[in-house]
Amino acid sequence: WVLRKNPTTSARPARALQSIVSKHSSQFRGNAQHDALEFLLWLLDRMHEDLGAASPAQQGRGPTQVGVPWPGGRLGPGLGPGTAGCAARSSLTCPHCLKQSNTFDPFLCISLPIPLRQTRALNVTLVLQCERWRFVRVGLAVPLLGTVADLREMVAREGRVPPEQVILAELSPRGFLRSLADPEALAAAGEAGPVYAFQPPPARRAGTAPCSDWLRRPARPALIGCGILRCAGIGAGREGAGTAPGLVGGSGSLAVIGGRDTARSSDCLHRAPGGRILLLLCHTAGTGPQLARFGPPLVLREERGVSWEQLQQNILAQLRGVLRGEARPQGVGALFRIRLSGGSPPCTYLSPQDPRPLCHPAIDRALQLSGAGGPPHVRLTVEWDLSTKERLFGSIQEEAVQDAESVRRQQQAHGQQHSCTLDECFQLYTKEEQVGAPRRC
Repeated sequence: WVLRKNPTTSARPARALQSIVSKHSSQFRGNAQHDALEFLLWLLDRMHEDLGAASPAQQGRGPTQVGVPWPGGRLGPGLGPGTAGCAARSSLTCPHCLKQSNTFDPFLCISLPIPLRQTRALNVTLVLQCERWRFVRVGLAVPLLGTVADLREMVAREGRVPPEQVILAELSPRGFLRSLADPEALAAAGEAGPVYAFQPPPARRAGTAPCSDWLRRPARPALIGCGILRCAGIGAGREGAGTAPGLVGGSGSLAVIGGRDTARSSDCLHRAPGGRILLLLCHTAGTGPQLARFGPPLVLREERGVSWEQLQQNILAQLRGVLRGEARPQGVGALFRIRLSGGSPPCTYLSPQDPRPLCHPAIDRALQLSGAGGPPHVRLTVEWDLSTKERLFGSIQEEAVQDAESVRRQQQAHGQQHSCTLDECFQLYTKEEQVGAPRRC
């Protein structure tokens, strides 16, 4: 009982009710907290007795024996003819020992739970690699208590690709945040940043050489759902002719970048250059608060033994659709810096002087820490100077994302008030409750 004082209501009615109730039932005396449903059942029982009594002398209650119907005859005006033997029965059956407990009452009051919504709307951006990079945002109804594995299955069905080929990552306006692993809970997915779905490009056939002249070769088609969704160009404005870009350091002169040492793969024991790895790339420009991502995020499949010059050309080949009309990178040297995304500081940068930068031990650690679900990959951030970025790409910002019809449909469905039927409430009420600790009947 709480008798709060406020200027709009008076405590007299509540105090009077408390006094009356305490006279008839000692359990409600005092100011202790009570269960609202228990109080409602007690109140209904007392009201039924008062209304069903023919006279004040006939207010006696029925038998208190549990499991036996009340004797025949009339119990008072509150019950119609023949209802004495057909009182409401409440049955409780143990699913293990099958013992049944029946309680007969002249009325039955239960508190039905209301089923809550079990899904939420989550937008996922599919990265399409048709003729040019294209980004399509789809809306999905993901389970509240699901895992990332459920999301990977849904994205795979949306793009008609195997789930083991889907890479899920959170990407913010400042770069990569994290990759999503299957065992992780789905409740936090998409809170820190939008979720992107990538599919690895197809493996190069044996005997074919990598593309060396990115100005003349067409892009390799590697797409997720490209047969379903119609792909178009990225709509990047090609501005006027630009001057020849400046280089970050000279040829073979970049050993320290921004005050951070860049290690070499030749400085460690791991020297195996064989194999191909998947690289997730995003491009940033600026420093500090001005750091911002620009251009499309990329997914590449590269040889471990590739040189810095070849890696740089392969990255630029994927960006030629957003280059300014007359801008062409010239000269030999590092146009950008490559940093491993995630991990604890200090940041790890790949060295342009390294003959095999992808054989760095930090690359091995990133592959080992790649979570379950999806192909193993490494997230890299390509850092550009503002001057170089402006000369090559102009004022291009983030990628343009096209919304599918499912985005509006899911937002509309989850924005409406959740409704349920009475049958669904009873199904939830009668559902067997699973308890952790064993209980005896």
